[in-house]
Amino acid sequence: MTVGRVNIPNTLTVLRIIFVPVIVILLMQGEFFKALIIFTLSGITDGLDGFLARILHQQTELGAYLDPIADKALMVSCFITLSIKHVIPGWLSVIVVSRDCIILIGIAVLAIMSISFQIKPTMISKMTTFFQLLTIFTVLALHTLSLATESAMILMGLYIVTSGLTIASGLNYIVKGIGFINAAS
Repeated sequence: MTVGRVNIPNTLTVLRIIFVPVIVILLMQGEFFKALIIFTLSGITDGLDGFLARILHQQTELGAYLDPIADKALMVSCFITLSIKHVIPGWLSVIVVSRDCIILIGIAVLAIMSISFQIKPTMISKMTTFFQLLTIFTVLALHTLSLATESAMILMGLYIVTSGLTIASGLNYIVKGIGFINAAS
């Protein structure tokens, strides 16, 4: 499935990165349905790139770096834009963005200290990503259908679950990072 020297999974990942500013612009313009379509396409390409990389044996170091960058860019951009637009609560965006910043700072500290580490997604981090995606998808879908006000209780429940998982995941990464540092000492 490689055309010439083009790696299809990496191309899909780059496409996801390109989708990020498109989604932000659509959200800023209040085009929730169009943003929902691009967001959904982004989710499909996320699953597809990983699937193709595995079955076609096209996993690359570049893809290993780009995939989480694409995920973080999408999540952070959507949460920040939706909170600026007062569609989701600001506190939820602060929690999501803070967790990602803490992870990046931790990775930087480990790299600066020349500590060898490998980050593998845990069940809690996978659940966190799923609920963050579900939150954005649900918010966009409810706004598209003009049901956000009627669904305020459901949304608040989703926000609480998402924030709780995000905090738990962030703490899990902090504990792992401290473990790497202690093991290297």
